[in-house]
Parts: sequence; C-alpha cells; structure tokens
Amino acid sequence: MRVLPKGRLSYGMQLPVQSQSSLYAEGWEAAAGPAELVAVARAADRLGFAYIGCCDHVAIPRRLAAAMGTVWYDPVATLAYLAAATTRVRLLSHVAVAALRHPLLTAKQYATLDHLSGGRLILGVGAGHVAEEFAALGVDFHARGALLDETIDALKAALGPGEFPEFAGERFAFDGLGQAPRPVQRPRPPVWVGGSSPAAVRRAAARGDGWLPQGDPRDLLAGRIVRLRALRERAAEHDPDCAEPAEIGAITEPCYIGEPTWRVGRRTLCGGGERIADSLRGYAALGVDQIQVRFRSRSVHELTDQMAAFAATVAPHLND
Repeated sequence: MRVLPKGRLSYGMQLPVQSQSSLYAEGWEAAAGPAELVAVARAADRLGFAYIGCCDHVAIPRRLAAAMGTVWYDPVATLAYLAAATTRVRLLSHVAVAALRHPLLTAKQYATLDHLSGGRLILGVGAGHVAEEFAALGVDFHARGALLDETIDALKAALGPGEFPEFAGERFAFDGLGQAPRPVQRPRPPVWVGGSSPAAVRRAAARGDGWLPQGDPRDLLAGRIVRLRALRERAAEHDPDCAEPAEIGAITEPCYIGEPTWRVGRRTLCGGGERIADSLRGYAALGVDQIQVRFRSRSVHELTDQMAAFAATVAPHLND
C-alpha cells in the first residue's frame, strides 16, 4: 500500500534531539528538549516534508553508551506529542524494534497514534542490534529475525480494519479479542521494514510496504534495490500484498544549503539548491521513492533555516 506520490521523489527527515548518538547528533541537541522538537516538527509540517521520524531503544548498555548515548525518546509518546502540534506531516517510527514487544501491545499503541493523528502513521520496524536490551526484556536476541518476521505478520493482522483481529503463528496467536480505537488508515497503516542486511532486504520485499535502508552508500544501494525488486516480484506470485512495488527509501549524505562558514564535514553536500538537487536526483535514478535528509546545524534556528532553504531552493528541482 502506497502513501507517497507515485513517480515523484519525496523527502522526509529524522527528528533531532530524540536520539543523540555521537555518530550524528549536533552539539546543540544535548541542551534541547520538547520546545525544539515542536519547532522542527512544525517546520517540517509547514515546508512539505513527507514525514518526521523517531528512533526506538528501551535501554542502552554501559559498553555502548559512549557511542550511542542514553537519550532515546520513546517513539509512540514522542510522535503522539508532535501529532498534536502538526496537521499534515506523516509520523514515522524509524525504526521500532518490534520484536521486543508483543504485537497486540504494539498494535494498540500505534493504532491509537494513527487514530489521534488522523491517519498519519507509518510504522517502521527493524530487528534491533543491542543484545543486552533483548536480554533485559526476556527476548531471545539470536532468534530476533524469525521473531520479527512473525511479529510483522501479526501486526498487519492486528492493525487491519477488524475490531476483533485474528492471527495464528508459532509464537503468537489471538482471536476474539477486540481492540479500539481502530486505525484511521484503511486497510491498515503502512509497514516499512528497516535494515540493509540480506535478511532485512528479504524481509522488506516479502513483508513490507516499504524499505528503509540504513545509510547505504549509493554504489551498494543500487545493487540492493535490484535485489529487493526481484524478491518482491517473486513474493507477489503467492502474496497479493506484494503486488504493489515497495516504497524504497534512502538516507542521504548530510546537507548544508549555501556555502558554510564552518566545518561541516567532507561528505556534506553543500552549495546552491540546484546543485544539491542535481546530486539528490541520483537517488531517484536508482529507484528510490523517498529520501531522508539530514542538515548540519549549530542551533535549532539554523536547522529550521536550513529546512526552509531546502524547501525553497532544492525541493522544487528534485523532480525536474
């Protein structure tokens, strides 16, 4: 099920502040909070961004804290909070570690979010990678792939139109249990699958409505898209849900609109709008439907200024 305009390159973004890994968080985010999140969400809503995204980790072990940080906002609480501050932009969990929770619990949370937001949820799910997180919650880390496969199947049933959904699998089974409110979107909210491993690509092709690769370089992304499309065609032979092509995403290089007066990193795309758009159109040529952009910034004001500059000078040329 498609939610983005067909034949056009859409753009969205991961929210700042809500996850503060040292790999990508800007310095100003450490002292930021709800006010800055609302400012960015409202800017995205106003400026035509397709979605805003929020990550998911329950707890970070001490061995990873230096790199990952311990600031990881809960995606359901965060996106519900921002739903009340916005009217149009879609709300993406990028990604929910769905295997950590029973699918009926996840369905209850995200169905409520879709209901409260007027049908703006995109449920992004992934396998997760932090073993201690799984151990603390009593979930088998080494079985997380198979567990996620069944969880996605159960979620698609539980988020469907029926008030009393039914599902029978190896690990989960439910029937005769009503859940309301139901999602606004019909037949259900879209499910996008995250990850770039061979297993994640197979999962996205066979079970997802979309694919969220994890920052793949363009040369690797091209081959994985070819693989995903082939697997999707094969899956469509026995599953009508796969008849429609999956919506393919990409995380772009960092961007800075204009000529920076500070060090933004050698991989950052800099310059005028047409120049940056010309580079980003390369993703569409690979078969990408939506790009997730990240802007270098030194304050929330510079970030929202960069978002506005992107919408005014880059976005009009993305589909030339």
